[in-house]
Amino acid sequence: MSESEGNPLLEGLPLLGDLPDLDGASVLVRVDFNVPLRPCADAMAVVTDDFRIRAALPTLEYLLEAGARVTACTHLGRPEGAPDPRWDLGPVREELARLAPQVELIENLRFDPGETANDAGFVSKLVNSHDAYVNDAFGVSHRRHASVVGPPAYLPSAAGLLLEKEIESLGRLLGTPDQPFVAVVGGAKVADKIGVLKALLDHVDALVVGGGMAFTFLAAQGHDIGGSLVDRDRIDECAALLESGTPIYLPTDIVALEPGATFGCDCNDGEVRTVGTDIPDGWQGLDIGPETVAAYAECIAGAGTVLWNGPMGVFEDSRFSAGTAGVAAAMAACPGYTVVGGGDSAAAVDELGLDHEISFISTGGGASLELLEFGDLPGLAALRGASNAPSATRRASL
Repeated sequence: MSESEGNPLLEGLPLLGDLPDLDGASVLVRVDFNVPLRPCADAMAVVTDDFRIRAALPTLEYLLEAGARVTACTHLGRPEGAPDPRWDLGPVREELARLAPQVELIENLRFDPGETANDAGFVSKLVNSHDAYVNDAFGVSHRRHASVVGPPAYLPSAAGLLLEKEIESLGRLLGTPDQPFVAVVGGAKVADKIGVLKALLDHVDALVVGGGMAFTFLAAQGHDIGGSLVDRDRIDECAALLESGTPIYLPTDIVALEPGATFGCDCNDGEVRTVGTDIPDGWQGLDIGPETVAAYAECIAGAGTVLWNGPMGVFEDSRFSAGTAGVAAAMAACPGYTVVGGGDSAAAVDELGLDHEISFISTGGGASLELLEFGDLPGLAALRGASNAPSATRRASL
């Protein structure tokens, strides 16, 4: 069975082949070029990672080869609805000109407050003079922003090749993934992921928890967590998840930092000690320990499908990076279908040079989690409402 067969997310979703003749047409493409920049004292900032730009090239090249005039639009950073020189698209435009010189890139969408407000007037300005619209920005398709949900109401529209690939790949997790299905979830705040954790428990055979969020689960078990990060408002919810019946793996040893010490990039402050699940007063748990890494790696090794989203510790500090590196290595070695859900996990896999060993790396951490939690995204729903969207029956027969 192909990745697209039996995938309900693709039903009624217009793809590039559903667009009218593109020869001579003007096409607006929503891309996600929210890339990292490095400031330069005497020159324009430079793009330090062009992964998201390169990921959109197949769609841009498809449109150009079909004879279209292509205009791309994206956000960058978090400007407050007004021009901000820190988030000027000059460096991105320069990189795009090197990779796809025929593509025009308009200014940062979020320089206009109408973008995040989904203002009808801003949508009208975006679609003006264009003949078709393509959404190739999976990373923002969970946002009800003007450039994401607005154009399909006015123009023939389609999902780009990158967006289609995201839906095909992540849709496998919502369908009938190869068993056992294991989800590895980390990151700092349990509040940000409590919804997706609840949703995942209906699909997975085991849930593996790391990162700062693990300490709220340990607190729910009655462990002393010292000065570690904890969301006390979510302890009861974590306790309920632990009673769900689905196996939930938690750390059995912790790499902790002594009270009052600091951590972060290039930091070497304070004593670091590996402790058990009861952490001494004031000590901060900042990574999973070697015993836990081995147990998590064993769980991943036996999986038919693995989803990983979120680091296991403070990865940017080398003293607390072993847990994330260990999970990344286990993902790369797993013979099953492996998915990294974007964000810091994707960055870690890339930094460790293991990206080519992963079945699929998503370009959107938040979007991938919301897709798994809710089973759909606003950007996809908007595309299904376009005038050229195929019926589910027609798509199934193609």
